Amino acid sequence: MKTFALKKEEVQRQWFIIDASDKVLGRLATKVADRIRGKDKPTFTPHTDGGDYVVVINADKIKVTGNKFYDKKYYKHSLYPGGLKTKTFREVIEKNPERVIEDAVKGMLPKNKLGKSMVKKLKVFPGSNHDHESQQPIEWNPKI
Repeated sequence: MKTFALKKEEVQRQWFIIDASDKVLGRLATKVADRIRGKDKPTFTPHTDGGDYVVVINADKIKVTGNKFYDKKYYKHSLYPGGLKTKTFREVIEKNPERVIEDAVKGMLPKNKLGKSMVKKLKVFPGSNHDHESQQPIEWNPKI
């Protein structure tokens, strides 16, 4: 019996939409990362991008537990001496709420070319409006 290996020509992708209102950031990010990577499918192959597209709406209503709202930090460096910029979760969620979910999901994907192509299948919107109605996304409510 041969081991099954999914080829990129055999991949069948679907579009899913998830509402992030009142969901915990880390728990939502793990479910989304698994769906983007394809780990929830029986045809999962680690070296092939076999996942689905995920549209996340209401990113500005995401929740964090504990005191992370004030203590969690996001770092960015300009690669010059003294070029470290730091922002708290509260500052980022007010200015750019998409970045919070994008960073959390990106951190759970492989750190290589395959991971960079997988993160392109994540579409995050701060409100309830999105521009992917033509793909007819399926409503997805994982247990979180």
